[in-house]
Amino acid sequence: MLKAVILDANAVARNLLTSVLVNGGHEVVGDANLTPASLARVIKLKPQIVCVDIGETDEESLALLDKIKAELPKALLFLVSSKIDATILQTAQQRGVQGFIVKPFNSVAVLSSIRNTIIRIAKQQRTNATEDGNEAGAE
Repeated sequence: MLKAVILDANAVARNLLTSVLVNGGHEVVGDANLTPASLARVIKLKPQIVCVDIGETDEESLALLDKIKAELPKALLFLVSSKIDATILQTAQQRGVQGFIVKPFNSVAVLSSIRNTIIRIAKQQRTNATEDGNEAGAE
């Protein structure tokens, strides 16, 4: 069970996503709107998963992704949005987002996205560890 926080300006969306995550076996340790005070409180919870709806993908919103990633470098960052296109995908990934959750929420899709992201990252880490070990052995 992973600890998650949800950052979204919409309280109804936070509650719906909380239900999906809890029913999927995750522990939602906090949720908040996107104010700086809320963000500071959430960072103190040290979640393993952060689900964030930044709203419009302007520079200020994208800077929020940078701040979350800087403060919680080991957390898996999921962008939550009703409008995800190729440009947003690429920009978000460059900012440290590892997964995407599409609104309106479909519980199977949300949980699959989280599970598949965790599996993909675990495989990448194993591959990197193996490559690092091979390089060390070759020296």
